[in-house]
Amino acid sequence: MTTDTIISVQGLEKHFDDGKLKALRGVTTDIQRGEVVVVIGPSGSGKSTFLRCLNLLEIPTAGTVTVEGVDITNPRVNINKHREKMGMVFQHFNLFPHMTILKNMTLAPMKLLNKSKAEAEEKAMSLLKRVGLADRANAYPSQLSGGQKQRIAIVRALCMEPQVMLFDEPTSALDPEMVGEVLDVMKQLAEDGMTMVVVTHEMGFAREVADRVIFMDEGRIIEEGTPADIFGNATEQRTQDFLRKVL
Repeated sequence: MTTDTIISVQGLEKHFDDGKLKALRGVTTDIQRGEVVVVIGPSGSGKSTFLRCLNLLEIPTAGTVTVEGVDITNPRVNINKHREKMGMVFQHFNLFPHMTILKNMTLAPMKLLNKSKAEAEEKAMSLLKRVGLADRANAYPSQLSGGQKQRIAIVRALCMEPQVMLFDEPTSALDPEMVGEVLDVMKQLAEDGMTMVVVTHEMGFAREVADRVIFMDEGRIIEEGTPADIFGNATEQRTQDFLRKVL
C-alpha cells in the first residue's frame, strides 16, 4: 500500500431537520490509494451518511471532501465525472429488472465511457467469469439469488473501472448463507489492490481484510487503527463497550 492520499475528508458535518439532527460532527480522515478502510459502529452512528458524503449522494452541511486533489464539495465541480471514479454498492442491488444481467452491466460503460458494445460486453463477461456467474449473463435479476444479485452489483460497478469502491452494508439484506460468497468477492478485490471504504457489521471481514478500522458513534470518529489495535487493544471505553456486544 502506498502513502498516496486519494480521498481527504476535513471537518465533515451533515445536519438534517434544520440542524436538529447532527448525523456527522466534524469527521476528518484521509484514505490512501490501495487502502481498505472498514467503518464500524452502532446503528445511527453516521457510518452510511459518511460513506454517502464521499461521492456527494449526501451533500455535506460543512467541511470538504477532496478526491485526487479536487474539492468535490465545490459546486462548480462536475460531480458526475467524479462519481464515475467511485463505484458504489448498496444493501439493495438496484439492478434493472427488465434487463438481462449483461445489459445491466454494459449500459453505463457504453453510455458514460463511450465503450463499444463489443468492448463493454467483453469486460462484463470477464468480470462475470471472475465471480463465477458467466453462465447467468442472459438471465434476468428475478432469476438470481440475493447473493448472486449482490455479486452482480459489485461487478457492475467494476465495469466502470472505478478507482475507489464504496460499500454500504452490502451483506445486511442477504440470507446468512449468502453472505460468504459476497465477502469472498470483496476480499479478492482487496487482494487486487482496490481502494475500498466498507460500512459493515461483518466483524470477521473487518478483522481479516481491513488495513484500517474506523469506529464511529454519534457522528464522530471515536477511534481508528489497525484491526489488531481496534479488536485487540481498543483504548476508548465506547469502542470496548460496542465490541463486547458484537463479538
